[in-house]
This record gives sequence, structure tokens and C-alpha cells, in this order.
Amino acid sequence: MASLKVLRTRIASVKATRKITKAQQMVAASKFRRALDAAVAARPYAQKMAEVIADLAGGLKDNPGAPKLLTGTGKAETHLLIVATADRGLCGGFNTNIVRLAKQTIEDLQQAGKKVLILCVGRKGRDQLKRLYGPLIVDTIEFTQVKRIGFANAQGIGKRVLQMFDEGKFDVATIIHSRFKSVISQIPTASQLIPAPVGETHAKTATVYEYEPDEQEILAALLPLNVSVQIFSFLLENVAGEFGAKMTAMDGATRNAGEVIDELTLLYNRTRQSQITKELIEIISGAEAL
Repeated sequence: MASLKVLRTRIASVKATRKITKAQQMVAASKFRRALDAAVAARPYAQKMAEVIADLAGGLKDNPGAPKLLTGTGKAETHLLIVATADRGLCGGFNTNIVRLAKQTIEDLQQAGKKVLILCVGRKGRDQLKRLYGPLIVDTIEFTQVKRIGFANAQGIGKRVLQMFDEGKFDVATIIHSRFKSVISQIPTASQLIPAPVGETHAKTATVYEYEPDEQEILAALLPLNVSVQIFSFLLENVAGEFGAKMTAMDGATRNAGEVIDELTLLYNRTRQSQITKELIEIISGAEAL
């Protein structure tokens, strides 16, 4: 049985841990609402841009003169996976779930005989992937010094991806991220960026517009911008999911710490009572011996 001193030390240690987890929960809660508002505000813009591109691309998909960002390179041999995770932990299975989907995607592509390149956005993704897929990682982009992710951050990633595409380093680009559903539910999702996906259903049912200048010229300007817009929207979804997951994880950790403290306190009281009873018995036995 542990001594009273050891139990007091353990109780103090768990109490200190509970203070930390509670503080982390409160910080995550304060940042979560702002992150969620930003993610929700970005969704309509990203969706509408995708719809406009789908409408414009309806008649150009098979046109030999259409932009490569729309038609692709004509092959799908090399795939760039942009794995977007958080830079920090303490958010439950948020990062692990994204990396799990990334690993499954990599395995599926490699089994199909495809070449895979990985661009990590977030330190946690790199840390979990480098042991198995270190040689495939071309770079890691971190936002540890960024207090609030803005469009300029996503634009930097977009420019890097577009540069690699122009240099012929890959044929298809897919971003693996988390789609925010609720505080306790974030869904790992793989979204294709290049070539720009064109939904056949939308193309058939969309409202017909007349564009000035022509569709090809507009697409040449919109498609590069669309890459950054979609990345920005996905990053905002990631941030909202990260803080939601951290709130849940830290709340669970705080409650678990409270339960451990209760158990240790009960054990401490029982041990203390046992020692007091033992000392009383010794005193009584000594008095009777006299």
C-alpha cells in the first residue's frame, strides 16, 4: 500500500494536470466559435466558385484548347496528396483519423501502380507519416506562428501546388482534410483539386448564363484562384474541427482527472484511517502491558 506522502504527491500532480486540461478546454472553446464562423462563412463562396467553374467547363471539358487545370495532363500516373492536419496535439483522434485516410489512400494508389508525392500541411501529419513514407514527403508547411489562418496562407500553398503542376511533377492533386460536422464529429475527407472536378449532375441542371469574355478566358483566370479558394475553405474546416475535437478531448480529460482525484482521495483517507487505528491499537496494547 502506498504511503500517505506518495498519495498526497499523486493527488497534487493530478490536480495540477486537471488545471491544465481545464485551461486548454476553455481556450479551445473561446477559439472554436470564431473558427466555426469563419468556416461556415467560407463554404458558400467555395461552393459557388465550384458551381461556376462546373457551368463554364461543361462545354470545354473535352476541348483540346481547354486549360490543363480543367482537363489534366491526359494521364494519372503521379498523384500529389496534400495532407492537412493540425500543428499541435491534445485534440483526441483528429490528426490520427486524417492520417489514417491518407495512409489508406497511399496504399490504394501504390497498389494500382501509381507514384505518390506527399505535401504535409501541419506538423502532426508529417510526424505520423515520415516513418513509413518519409521519402515521399516533398515538404512540410507549418502554421505554428500563425495566430489566425487567412487567405494569404492558403494562397501560398496554392501557388506551391500550381508551380509543381506547371513543372510536370504530378498529374492529379488531392487534399486530405477534415470536414467539420459537429463538436464531437469530424469526417476525414479526400477532395480532388487538380484537375478541377466537374459534376455531371450539376452541369446538366445548372442555370444557363452568358459570359463575357468567353468561357475559356474566364476559366484561365478562375481555375488557379479556385485551387487557393478550395484549400482555404478546407483549412478553415480543419481549424474548426481541431478546436472542436480539442474541446471534447480536454473535457473528457478534465472529468477523468476529477475521477482519479476522488479515487486517490478515498484511498488516502482509508490509508490514513488505517494508520490511525494501528497507532491507537499500539498505544492501548502498550498501556495494558504496563
